[in-house]
Amino acid sequence: MNWPVCSIAEARAALTKTGAPFETRDEKIGDDVLRTYVHAPSHIRQVLDDSRRFADRDFLVYEGDRVTFEAHWRAANAFGRALAERYGIEKGDRVAVAMRNFPEWPACAFGALAIGAILVPLNAWETGAGLARMIRDSGAKVTVVDSERLERLQGEEHGSTLITVRDGGGDDRFERLVGPVAEWSMLPDRPAPDRTLAPDDLATIGFTSGTTGAAKGALGTHRGAMTNLVSTQYRAARAALRRGDSWPPAAAKEQLVVLLPLPFFHATGMHSGLVPALARGTRLVGMHRWDLEKALALIEAERANILVLVPTLVEQLLQHVPDGGMEGLESVHTVTYGGAPASADLAAGVQSRFPGASPAQGYGATEVTSLIASNSHEDLIARPDSVGTVVPCCDIRIVDDHGNDVATGAPGELWVRGPNVFRGYWELEDATSAVKQGAWYRTGDIVTMDEEGFIFVKDRKKDMVIRGGENIYCAEVEQAIGRISGVVECAVFGLPDKIMGEIVAATVVAHTQAGLTAQGVRDRLAADLAAFKVPTVVSVVDAPLPRNAAGKVLKHKLRDEMQVEQA
Repeated sequence: MNWPVCSIAEARAALTKTGAPFETRDEKIGDDVLRTYVHAPSHIRQVLDDSRRFADRDFLVYEGDRVTFEAHWRAANAFGRALAERYGIEKGDRVAVAMRNFPEWPACAFGALAIGAILVPLNAWETGAGLARMIRDSGAKVTVVDSERLERLQGEEHGSTLITVRDGGGDDRFERLVGPVAEWSMLPDRPAPDRTLAPDDLATIGFTSGTTGAAKGALGTHRGAMTNLVSTQYRAARAALRRGDSWPPAAAKEQLVVLLPLPFFHATGMHSGLVPALARGTRLVGMHRWDLEKALALIEAERANILVLVPTLVEQLLQHVPDGGMEGLESVHTVTYGGAPASADLAAGVQSRFPGASPAQGYGATEVTSLIASNSHEDLIARPDSVGTVVPCCDIRIVDDHGNDVATGAPGELWVRGPNVFRGYWELEDATSAVKQGAWYRTGDIVTMDEEGFIFVKDRKKDMVIRGGENIYCAEVEQAIGRISGVVECAVFGLPDKIMGEIVAATVVAHTQAGLTAQGVRDRLAADLAAFKVPTVVSVVDAPLPRNAAGKVLKHKLRDEMQVEQA
C-alpha cells in the first residue's frame, strides 16, 4: 500500500470542509470565539432520545444483565421523573453517582442529565471520607450508591439523600423508584419532565485529584460533551483518508461491540466510551472487575470489535496473547488506550498479537472533556511515541515559562482552547485562575510538536503520578504522611513500572526514636487514602531530603537513588 496518500493537513481539510462530517464554524461562546462542530448534537438529552432508534439492540452487557437501548431509555426517564417528582431536583441541582459499572450507572447519569441536573461522577475507589468530601463540596442533593459505597459512607457527614442500588438498604432504593434491570423493558413509555437545555448549560462536575491535596470539581458543559462525541470518530476518519479509503464508511450490517472495563466515572469511560456508544448504537460489554481470562472469554463470546483500555491492561494482554494472535480474538479490529503514559512498543505489540487490528491512542484530561489529540492505525505505527495530532475543534499553543510560543520541535507547556475546555473548578476561583488564561487551559504537560503537528509528551509540570490511569497528586499523599507521628518531612514521586506505567514511591525522614518502618507507614496511610494512592515503595531515612539552593526538594535525585535500590 502506498501510504500515506494525503498529508495530515489535507485529510483535515477534507474532513472539516462545508458538508463534511467534521465541518466546523466559528461561534461566539461567552466572551470568546471558538471553533465548533456544525453537526454536533445540542445536548446530552438529544443523544438519549435519539438512541431509541436502536430499539431492541443490546446497549449494556454486564455479568448476567443485558439491557436494550429502549429499556435503557425507559429506565433513564423513569429515574429522571423520580428525581423531579420525589426529590424535587431542579435544573442546575447536582446529582452524584458512586458505584461500579452496573447498568444502573448510565440510567442514573442520563436520567439526571435529561432533566437538566448536573451529574457528579464520583471516583468509586475513594475512601468514605473522600467520597463524603466530594458530595459536600458539590452540594449534591441526591447521591446514588451501591452497597460498597454505602458501607464506606457510614458515619460520614455528606448532607445528601442516598439512593441505593442492588443490595443497598433503606426506603430510597433504585429498584423501588425504577425497578430491577430485568424489568426495565416493561416500564412506561413516558419521558422525564421536558426542561429547556442549551449547549452551554453545565452538565458535569468531574473531580480531579488536587495539587494541594483536595479534589477539584471541573465544570463541563453539554457542548463540551457533544464536542468530544464528534471528536471520538475523527482519528478513524483521518486514518481512512490517509489510507485512501472513503469516510464515512458504508453502514455496517452488524452492531459494533466494545469491551469497556474502564470506570464510567473517568472522563474516558463516560465521554469517550459511554456517550459515543449511546449515540451510535454500540453494544458496551462491562466487567465487575478486570480479570484477564474473563476479558478474553468476553471478547470471544460477544465478538468484541474494539477494546478500550489503559496501557496497563494492554500490557497484560500482550504478555498473555502469543505473537500471531490466538483463537477467539479474530473479531478485534481496534485496541485503543489512553489515560496514562504508554510505552512506544505497545503499538507494535498490538499489531503482532492482534493480526488485522490497529492500535489507537487518545490523549486528554477531565478539564477538556476527554480528548485533546489522538493517534491511530498507520500513523501510530509510524510514530509510536506520539499522542497524535489535535482534534479539529481545538487550538493549541506550546509556550515557554514566560508564555511565549516556542519554535517547532522545542519543548514547552501545552495550552489548549476549544468548546470542550471546562468552564473552571467548582467554587475555586484561585485554582481556576492558576490553570486558565482566558479561554486557554494550561495542561501542565511539557510537549514538543513536529512539522506535521504530531505531539510528543515529554514531561509534566504537575507534581503528579499516573498509576494505571489514575491521577495521584503527590501533595495529597505527602500531607497524609506528614500527619503520621514521628515524620519530619517526606517526598512522594513516581517510579516507572512496566505494568502500571508508574507506581507511587515515598522517601520519609523520621525521628530516629520514632521506630517507623516502611510497612508501618503504608499501614497508617491505608486508613486515610484510597488504596491506589498508598505508596508501593517506601524508604524511611534519618538524613534530610536533598534540596537545591532555593530550598526545593530534589525529587529527581530521590527517584534515581530509589531506582538503583530497586534494580
